[in-house]
Amino acid sequence: MRRKSLFSSSKVQYSFTTIINALNAPAYRLAKDTPIYHLCTDSRSIADPAHSLFFAIKSKSGDGHAYLKECYEKGVRSFVIENQDAIQQIGEDSNYILWNSSLDALQQLAIHHRKNFTIPVIGITGSNGKTIVKEWLSQLLDTWYRICKSPKSYNSQIGVPLSLWQLNEQHTLGIFEAGISMPGEMKKLEKIISPSIGIFTNIGSAHQANFSSAEEKFTEKMMLFKNTGIIIGNYDLLHDLHRNKIYTWGANERANIQLENIQKSPGSSLLSLSIKGEKQKLSIPFTDDASIENIMQCYTVMKWLEIDHKTIQRGISDLVPVEMRLEIKSGINGCTIINDSYNSDAASLRIALDVLHQQKQHKVKTLILSDIFESGKSEENLYSDIAEIILAKGINRLIGIGTAVKQLAKQFPAGKFYNSTEKFLSSLDENDFSNEAILIKGSR
Repeated sequence: MRRKSLFSSSKVQYSFTTIINALNAPAYRLAKDTPIYHLCTDSRSIADPAHSLFFAIKSKSGDGHAYLKECYEKGVRSFVIENQDAIQQIGEDSNYILWNSSLDALQQLAIHHRKNFTIPVIGITGSNGKTIVKEWLSQLLDTWYRICKSPKSYNSQIGVPLSLWQLNEQHTLGIFEAGISMPGEMKKLEKIISPSIGIFTNIGSAHQANFSSAEEKFTEKMMLFKNTGIIIGNYDLLHDLHRNKIYTWGANERANIQLENIQKSPGSSLLSLSIKGEKQKLSIPFTDDASIENIMQCYTVMKWLEIDHKTIQRGISDLVPVEMRLEIKSGINGCTIINDSYNSDAASLRIALDVLHQQKQHKVKTLILSDIFESGKSEENLYSDIAEIILAKGINRLIGIGTAVKQLAKQFPAGKFYNSTEKFLSSLDENDFSNEAILIKGSR
């Protein structure tokens, strides 16, 4: 099914036998007990076929079984399929699990994987703002936690289990978003995410046609927090909840964090807050109402985590618009520039390289990559993983900026490496780039 990408973590490893046992698979073939690092539902995104498990998922938009032969020819040897006839498309040297629903198998495997972790996990749902709140929270909490989060806005029945697969023993916090379009979906996502902290951003008209009323949609979304210890959100949205513990913000004086006043000026806003009678001023680099609402969600979560106001203020002052994720712009000399300078880690690099690969108008693909900061991994292991990802995507030119990224020179001797952005820029000539797609990937 050509819809979702592949996600992986170098620390997530299951043998095929382990997956058979985890799923209690009713029918399977074990040709070779292959280590599985990657779960994949898109034949175009296979980077490490020998260690990938392909789920042939049927949906309204397509049937993954149509790409089994393509996956096999690329080197994939482990599959989850839904019908016996599909076995003919893969060789006898392939492992397979026969399941009545490949999507259900993917979700069940994610549930099994999630049960291995006792770290706090934040689950985010609502009609709008889920991705921005997740990205900003990840940035704000990066000092205290090693965070695993949903890439981009992967919050669907497929995206959530693929996101959860990234969890490994190095992470100390998970932040995952969940979106639904019809009744019954959130019940499945709740079992996968199993959040200990919940954020309900807001309720709007999106997908309303699939629900009998706004109340039904609200109730369905609330199922994400069935076993959650605390739910965070706007007081006006949550104050009628009785069975759940809530921590709220809003204009109402009963909110835990009262937003008393908003003073807007060009490029920034000053929020007047009252917390248990204590007055605080919060300056934010945004003026639109949506950003103010999203900032308040983040601020309230951080206060719940007992982070002091001054520290939160410093972090919020450094926030950048999420639009810096995967911006595509026209450059000089017939180039296309992809700016993904919001953050940098292995998972987001893989996604950005997929976007670079899609720029078919250019034969030459260039990656400009800065140092990657991913605490908990040794630099040797980290850049070994990064090299594997880059090699799989067929990059023509690599430019590294920073002292750590120079480790890639072993795998890319033709690459150019600079200690700093300044040295890179001072070396440039306006004709250095021409008729190519250029991905700029790095931390802010």
